[in-house]
Amino acid sequence: MRGGFGRLVHALLCLALAGLVGFLSTRFGFRSDWSAARGASLAPQSVQLLERLDASVDVISYAGDGGTLRQAIAAFVARYREYKPDITLQFVDPAADPAAMRALGVRVDGEIELRYRGRSERVQRLTEQEFSNALLRLSRTQERMVAFLSGDGERKPDGSANADLGQFTALLLAQGVRCVPLVLGSGARIPDNTDLLVIANPRSTIAAPVVAEIIDWVERGGALLWLVEPDESAGLEALADTLSVRVLPGLLVDGSGASLGLGDPSFVALSQYPDHAITRGLEQTTLLPQAVALAQLTKPRWQVQPLLRSSAQSWSETGVMPKAGESTATIRFDADIDEMRGPLDLAFALQRLSPRPDRREQRAVVIGDGDFVSNQFLGNGGNRELGQRVFNWLLADDALIEVPDRGAPDRLIRMSQARLSVIGVGLLIGLPMVLVLAGGGIAWRRRRRR
Repeated sequence: MRGGFGRLVHALLCLALAGLVGFLSTRFGFRSDWSAARGASLAPQSVQLLERLDASVDVISYAGDGGTLRQAIAAFVARYREYKPDITLQFVDPAADPAAMRALGVRVDGEIELRYRGRSERVQRLTEQEFSNALLRLSRTQERMVAFLSGDGERKPDGSANADLGQFTALLLAQGVRCVPLVLGSGARIPDNTDLLVIANPRSTIAAPVVAEIIDWVERGGALLWLVEPDESAGLEALADTLSVRVLPGLLVDGSGASLGLGDPSFVALSQYPDHAITRGLEQTTLLPQAVALAQLTKPRWQVQPLLRSSAQSWSETGVMPKAGESTATIRFDADIDEMRGPLDLAFALQRLSPRPDRREQRAVVIGDGDFVSNQFLGNGGNRELGQRVFNWLLADDALIEVPDRGAPDRLIRMSQARLSVIGVGLLIGLPMVLVLAGGGIAWRRRRRR
């Protein structure tokens, strides 16, 4: 009787202990990453960033209700919430209101928007490096000033017309970048607090004193983005020489667009990009309507790197292009009139040591198209993403978190051919022989016992 009572007490104590452990597990947590190279936890750089954020972060995921994408995103965000509990996560089904998603610029299922202190950033790839870098850009409190040259028919940074850039600059404003028009003339100078000067397709010739001020701005170490259109006569040849580039005559046409359903050969679609910090990891197709090709001058004063490049089926067309609705069958490459066959460069990224003491490097970008970030074409493919990457690089916002490669270590065993042969013979012949001998020995011992 006493033994049975003791066993009952022991069982009750075990149940009570299990219940206590279960209760404490809901109040206190402990997590340890035993995976190879700690690949299942955040890098120390990301943890340090989260500790510096002094306000809540709202995460909005535009992921469909079906499948396991939402669960993967929730598990990913949970790794960040472990160090910063005031990160909120909200899911929005993009299929519920496709028109609203297009207006927001959502193009990828699972795209994530991060909001912090009234600013926002977008993430299209669910990786720690992309997510942490977006948080890092949001954490920067210094407002950037971008001046758009105005007064000669340029695209308006705050305009709503198809050719203007109002929608794109609104996205920049949400990231802490203020875009203002700048009219130069009568001895006016580009303000020293300007972080970037943008020349967006002037329609008339720019006055010589203004061109001289732009060149002086570049020589002083200022960052520059120059958007060029075919047959643009703005009087900026001296600026092109300063940047060590040349604008090729004619309009770039590309026959490879037919495979993507583009009926107009003057629309250049790009899905592969030269390796550069701006285009690295860009997987979307960008669309450049009526672009112009660029060339690099010999003995450049800059480090010039191609940023966008057309296909081998492209060339610079200097003839008369058919009007809208007319057949394009007459467009042919003609080497006799100095047309150049592709691949041709459509954009250059330029770098050199900065003459300014507060900056280590001076940067500039020249792109043979301005339509890709216009209100009319911003929503096409990766145009929005490319535009933001260009501005981030020019504003030196690419000094971001580098998450080290924490993949599993290499477990490959390297052996000579002789050792591989020995192992093969052992497995095919030696091991079966050992098993046969062992079985024979066991059978022989059993017979002797009988």
